[in-house]
Amino acid sequence: MVSLQRFQSVLGKPYLPPLFFFSGVTYDTLVLTRIDRLRDNLLLLAYLSLLGFLIVLTGRLGTQEATVDDLPADAPFFMKWVVQAKPYAPMAIQFLLGGLFSAYAIFYSKSATFAGTAVFFCLLVAFLVANEFLRSRLSNVQLLVSLYALVCFAFFTFFFPVMTGWMNAVVFLAGAAVTVLVVLRVVQLIYWNNSDRTRSEAMWAGAPALGLIALLVGFYFLNWIPPVPLSLKYGGMYHEVKRSGDRYELSFEKSWYEVWKSSDSVLPADDPVYCFTAVFAPVALKTTIYHHWYYRPDAGQPFTDADRIPLKISGGREGGYRAYTFKEGLDPGDWRVDVEAEDGRVIGRMAVKVSDKTAVGPLSLTTVVY
Repeated sequence: MVSLQRFQSVLGKPYLPPLFFFSGVTYDTLVLTRIDRLRDNLLLLAYLSLLGFLIVLTGRLGTQEATVDDLPADAPFFMKWVVQAKPYAPMAIQFLLGGLFSAYAIFYSKSATFAGTAVFFCLLVAFLVANEFLRSRLSNVQLLVSLYALVCFAFFTFFFPVMTGWMNAVVFLAGAAVTVLVVLRVVQLIYWNNSDRTRSEAMWAGAPALGLIALLVGFYFLNWIPPVPLSLKYGGMYHEVKRSGDRYELSFEKSWYEVWKSSDSVLPADDPVYCFTAVFAPVALKTTIYHHWYYRPDAGQPFTDADRIPLKISGGREGGYRAYTFKEGLDPGDWRVDVEAEDGRVIGRMAVKVSDKTAVGPLSLTTVVY
């Protein structure tokens, strides 16, 4: 039978932190499927609950090595196991943070674009990578509470729209408010009836986390947070879009060597231009998205607003809710379409160049079905 000392020596190996980190990432990649699956959300809630417990445990017991003899006589029986397991709390915290940040990176990457909404996604990826090097600092209460605020905020940002079927500023701010309440409760549990901690310490422990939440709310109003749980599954610009039964036939010009090409990049000015998109939304969510058309005559000028066309969508379809808009008689130049959520955040972006040259001879069109 393996002795406790042998088990402790194995857990002290230097390769364990990266192993815990990558195991959390791998587990999420294999297990998480859809942002609106109840099982996936319950798993993330379990992560958050256990992480909150471990942060409270670390905050109350401090960095010193506690022993069973330090417990008061009236302590609950399970506290003996808690104290004995305390040295391994940083590893468990690292596993849970790795799992949460990787899950959010998976979900948010589907909604982030190279526009401003990539800011929050890059922040999550940065913490995902930094988590591997945080073990030596995972007894710092301020850092732990701030990281907990970030993972709670990222969760409630998409959990509330998934559960309520609504997606607007009120729902977003409700998620931020719940995050504040959860963080304050964690801080209260750390310092409640704790003679080793002072009230000023409690204020300093929660202040960075509350400042971080306020910063993230500002990110929202700057449109720097991806519009989860919406995500663009497919999109492109086409010569023509036809609906045949439950399928859409998308026609675009393609040469034999352009194996990677799935939509048009250049279209003649005398042809109509179609923008087709498939946007994923959770089952209960019904909202309005927009095809926001922009135009500039040449690359040296900024894009200007051309049209903003609303499209009502319903959630639930694995491949996304399909819809298209089109324009005729477009001026030559660069055109782009931003697929926007109701609050203006960009879900995806497609671009095409309209040429004043007319096509010579029949076009070599390829049709794909979506």
